[in-house]
Amino acid sequence: MTAPLFPTGIELPRVTPPQAAPLTAAELLASTGVGGRALRAGQSAPSVPVLNFRGLPVPLADAWRHGPAIVLFIRGGWCRACSLLLRHWRDHGETLRALNTTLVAIAPQTPDLADRTAIDNGLDFSVLSDPELSAANGFGLSFTLPPDAVDLYAANGIDVPVLNGNGLWVLPVPATYVIGPDGVVRYRHVEGDPSPSPRPEDVLLEVEERFGWR
Repeated sequence: MTAPLFPTGIELPRVTPPQAAPLTAAELLASTGVGGRALRAGQSAPSVPVLNFRGLPVPLADAWRHGPAIVLFIRGGWCRACSLLLRHWRDHGETLRALNTTLVAIAPQTPDLADRTAIDNGLDFSVLSDPELSAANGFGLSFTLPPDAVDLYAANGIDVPVLNGNGLWVLPVPATYVIGPDGVVRYRHVEGDPSPSPRPEDVLLEVEERFGWR
């Protein structure tokens, strides 16, 4: 990873996504249609290009080329809930190595901000940049923020089009995927699904039960 690319003393806003929005996670999932179009178990994951911390394109399929992969879609490093999730995962490196499993996170941020997210949270896994939304669209997770959500984010200093560098008020619905070395989705959880959000331990158990590579 590189050093932070921002001058000392400049900080991004780090807030929990606005809770005053009228839609719950389940309602948002239904209203955007993401629940119906997001990739499901048994479907093939797309090998779309994403950017590494140097801003160079890499095929996402590299994550599962030599073993299963866990892919986390997050809103961005400014999202406190997303950062908390990443920190929960950073303590499981030994288990991931024992399971021959690669963990990556994907955010629609510019590469420098994605790298900063990894540095700020002390991660030993990659936060890949998806400013063109290739991965978010490929997995069926992207949605355009409704006007009331735009107003709430803007009021909290979160300028999504600038942070993502694409001029769009578009984010992925946070999601967790397990993908086999054949590129087939074996497990998914999308925020707003009826089942509770999985802990890292739950996802790792899915990997162990499906691949058994300890």
